[in-house]
Amino acid sequence: MKTGLQIAQYVKEQLTELTHLKTDTISAVSKDDQGWHILFEMIEMKRCPDATDLLATYDTLSDDEGILLKYHRSRRYLRQQSMQEEE
Repeated sequence: MKTGLQIAQYVKEQLTELTHLKTDTISAVSKDDQGWHILFEMIEMKRCPDATDLLATYDTLSDDEGILLKYHRSRRYLRQQSMQEEE
């Protein structure tokens, strides 16, 4: 059986291939009866300075082998907005 880290890495590869976006962070991993739920923060548009990058949260669901079953973008935001929310 694969670990959450292994599942997240495999799903990350699939999501990157599908969206052609770079992963910024993995923000959540959980498992339930449906499968593995993983939230990824993806860089949708790189800008200068980095604080103005456009990021998005992608919700994913995979099976126990890490096969991506579905994904959707649930939020878009500027990196600086994310930092302001954490303060």
